Amino acid sequence: MNEIKTKIKTFLSRFFGNHDLQSDEDIFALGFVNSMFAMQLVLFIEQEFQITVENEDLEFDNFKTINSIGNLIERKNPVLAPR
Repeated sequence: MNEIKTKIKTFLSRFFGNHDLQSDEDIFALGFVNSMFAMQLVLFIEQEFQITVENEDLEFDNFKTINSIGNLIERKNPVLAPR
């Protein structure tokens, strides 16, 4: 999971400037997320982790934090989950 979180944080950091984003910090509450960014985030997740984000996955709770994104990725691709 640490490798997954690191990749997510690296991607998100490009959009969050100098803010040191924490794993449990709500990216929506920080005000950095708009519809274009949300689309970029979903595309990144699908391409980087070889998963398909379905319509039923498109809930705020799945994308609020680095931790919640990581959990979504592990559910969608069990091979990436820690053993």
